[in-house]
Order: sequence, then structure tokens, then C-alpha cells
Amino acid sequence: MPQTLLLLPGLLCDARLWRDQMNALAGPVEPIVADLTHHDKIDDMARHALAAVPGRFALCGLSMGGYVALAVMRLAPERVTRLCLMDTTARPDTPEQMRRRRGLIALTRGNRFRGVTPRLLPQLLHPDRLGDAALCQEVMDMADRVGRQAFLRQQHAILHRPDSRPGLREIGVRTLVVVGSHDAVTPPALSEEMAEAIPGAALRMVPEAGHLPPMEQPDSIIELLRAWMEDAL
Repeated sequence: MPQTLLLLPGLLCDARLWRDQMNALAGPVEPIVADLTHHDKIDDMARHALAAVPGRFALCGLSMGGYVALAVMRLAPERVTRLCLMDTTARPDTPEQMRRRRGLIALTRGNRFRGVTPRLLPQLLHPDRLGDAALCQEVMDMADRVGRQAFLRQQHAILHRPDSRPGLREIGVRTLVVVGSHDAVTPPALSEEMAEAIPGAALRMVPEAGHLPPMEQPDSIIELLRAWMEDAL
């Protein structure tokens, strides 16, 4: 029987984020991507994700999806068989991050949503990938599919998320922490902090990747997720 793998996308991301990993792992793994576009609270996103899968499952979240994954660990830890936290943090936003986030919200409410993703691309991708027109277009198309209203809901949820650091030492499942070597949104030091706090966690850095390694370095993420699912890390 295949193992269920619940995948949680980041802000302005949909199933395209995980496309290559889903295709490569399908068979021994049953990947399911949660829809995190309908709620403006992280815990409500987590409850919605939990309702999408039966029984127990492996759990992997990127960025905002990592915040939701940590909420799942608070709400229903008994249902999670293993955990992967990718390009995320257990910390709440700093005042400066809140200021920038509110600026993007204001831009979006001013009917300039299509201007948001081009502004974010230099933060999301490794500098060498900014010249990859096809990849940049896929990231922008993904954001357009998520849309303006969902973006506002997601930003509200992120702004008001709790500090998850106190619960890290309570995580009792095999945990993999992954981060792009050039992640400008959630830099590697934040992943190192989580890996040090979670008992027995493994930390892996993805070379030449920014904030979206599943799209920037798909083969590396396939290998990491396969090893994690097979207890081979």
C-alpha cells in the first residue's frame, strides 16, 4: 500500500510547485497537495489540510506550507508519520518583514496584484535562475492562478501566525529540514535553528537554489524526499 504524502504549498503557490516530485514519487507514494487558498488563519489552513487526507500521512510544507505543517503538528501530531520542513521558519515575522508584507497587501488592494510577483522574483529564485524565462513565467502563472483574494487571505494568515519555536522540541517524528543555499526569504540560519531544536532532525542544504527548490532544483528535491520517505537519510 502506498504511503500518503501531504504536500503544503507556499504563498502564491499551487500544485505546480510539487509537480516534478509528485510525478517521480508516485507509486510507492501517494502525493496529495492541500489547497491553502481559502482561509486567512494558519490553524484553519491546517484543519482544511487535515480534512483532505484520511488516516496517517507523511507531511511536507514549503514556506507558508511549513507554517501550516507546524500547526498540523500542534493540532494532530498522532496522524503524522514523518515531517519535512522546507525553506521555512518557526519564527513569526520581524517588524521589518511585517512592514514589507503590509506594503504588498496595500499594492494588491490597489488593484496592482500583477505587479506583486515580478517584485518578488529576485527574492524567490537563485540569481542564476532569474534569466530562465520559462521558470520565471511558471512562477508568475502559478501566482496568477492563486489570485488576488487568496493572496490577501494568505498574507493575513502569515502576519498573524504564532511563534512555533516553543513546540519544536516536542516533535517526535523523523524530521528533514531543507533549505536553498541562497534562500533570501527564509535564510539557511533559520533552518539550522529548527534542525537544532527538533530532536534527531536532519538538515540538508540545496546548492544553487533560492526559496523554491522544488522548481529550481527538482531532481535534488526528488532524491531528498525519496530518501526521507525510505528512512535512508
